[in-house]
Amino acid sequence: MASGQTLGFIGCGNMGGAVLKGLLNSVFSATSTDPTPNPITRFIACTKTASSASRLEKTIAPEHQQLIKIVSDQTVQTMQEADVIILGCKPFMAEAVLREEGVRDALAGKLVISMLAGQSCETLTRLINPDPGAADQPHLMKAIPNMGAQFGQSMTIIETPAPSIPPAMVLVTEWIFKHVGAVKYLKAEQIGLATVLVGATMATLTLPIEGLLDGCVAEGFKRADAMELVLQGIRGLSAVLESGQHPAVVRESISSPRGCTIQTLLSLEKAGTRSDFAEAIVRGNTHLKEKM
Repeated sequence: MASGQTLGFIGCGNMGGAVLKGLLNSVFSATSTDPTPNPITRFIACTKTASSASRLEKTIAPEHQQLIKIVSDQTVQTMQEADVIILGCKPFMAEAVLREEGVRDALAGKLVISMLAGQSCETLTRLINPDPGAADQPHLMKAIPNMGAQFGQSMTIIETPAPSIPPAMVLVTEWIFKHVGAVKYLKAEQIGLATVLVGATMATLTLPIEGLLDGCVAEGFKRADAMELVLQGIRGLSAVLESGQHPAVVRESISSPRGCTIQTLLSLEKAGTRSDFAEAIVRGNTHLKEKM
C-alpha cells in the first residue's frame, strides 16, 4: 500500500464522524505503537453545512487537529484533493452529490468507499460515470460500519470486491475499517440483510436494555448503578457467546429450578418478545430491498 495518502469524507455526520474519530484515536494517538507506515496520513471532512463543520471541529482532539481539514459544501474540491474518498452522506442524497459537475473527473481512477445503505456499487458507479466502458471509471467498494467505530468496536461489513479492484485499494479499505473494529467480507446479495443487522444490533438492543433499567428503577435501584451491572453483564454474555455456546444453552444454564431468572424469561416468552425481534429484522430488510 502506498503511504501518505489523503482520505476525504463526503458527508461526515454521525457515521462518518465515528469512523474518522475512531481512525484518529487508533492510528494517530500518542499511545499507538504500530511501526508500519500508514497508507492514510491526512484527512478532509466535507460536511453539508457550516454549522455541521463547526460541530465536527469541536469534537476533534487537539492532538489530531493538524491532521484534518474540515470544510463545508466543497464536495468536488474535496474529491479532487483526496486520494481515497468515503461516501458518508445520506443515501437519498447520493444522486445529487455524484452528479454534481466535476465529480466524474475528480473521482477518475480513485478508490471510492460507499457507506450508503441500499445503494449498490454498480448504481453509484453509473451515477459518477454512466459510460461502463470508460477507462477513467472510479473503483467502488462498499463498507457498512456501525457507531462502535468511534471506540474501535465497529462490526464493518465489506462487500466482496469486484475482480477489477486493484489489490492495493482493497488493502487500504481493509486497513481503514480494521482500525475501527472487526471486518467481515460478504457477497453482494448478503450485504442488505447484513446492513440491517449491523445497525439493528446497536439500535434495537437499546430497547430491552432500557426496559431492564426501568424495571430496576421501579424496584428501587439507581439507574446509574443498574447500568453498571447491565453493561458488565453484556460483556460477560459476549464472552460466553464468543466461546461458541448457543443462546438457548446460555439461558438454560442460568435458569435454576424455582429461580428468579426463569420467571423473567417466562414473562418475556409470554409477551412474544423473541418473535418481535425476528419480525423487526425482516421488516428492516424488506424496507431496504424496496429502496434498492
